[in-house]
Amino acid sequence: MRRWFLGLSLVLVAACQSAGSPELRVLGVHDETAHEVVFVQVTNPASQPMKLTKLEYTFAADGATVSTGEVTLERDVAAGAAVVVEVPLDGDPTKAMTLQGKMTATVDEIVRTFPVEAQIAPH
Repeated sequence: MRRWFLGLSLVLVAACQSAGSPELRVLGVHDETAHEVVFVQVTNPASQPMKLTKLEYTFAADGATVSTGEVTLERDVAAGAAVVVEVPLDGDPTKAMTLQGKMTATVDEIVRTFPVEAQIAPH
């Protein structure tokens, strides 16, 4: 656990629609043998609950892709609540990076995909 918290960051979220889009906030990074783990807080600003099912993501630094992947999720997020999701990072967490991707969630029994983005500050 050399670098428990890489840095807190501001949330930058793009949404398919202005209301109800999940918001991401990086909470920190955990150093593991095979890869780093980025702790991301996902907030549901909508007035109804949503079930997170998948996060497709890309970490980029200096205009280049650092790591890509997909995390399968089964997380319920109440309206206005937040959950923490662990996202694997195969790369160097000492640079400023951007996490971009697509969050898939079920809202009112409708599957929706939201573009999401968060900044990761170096330690």
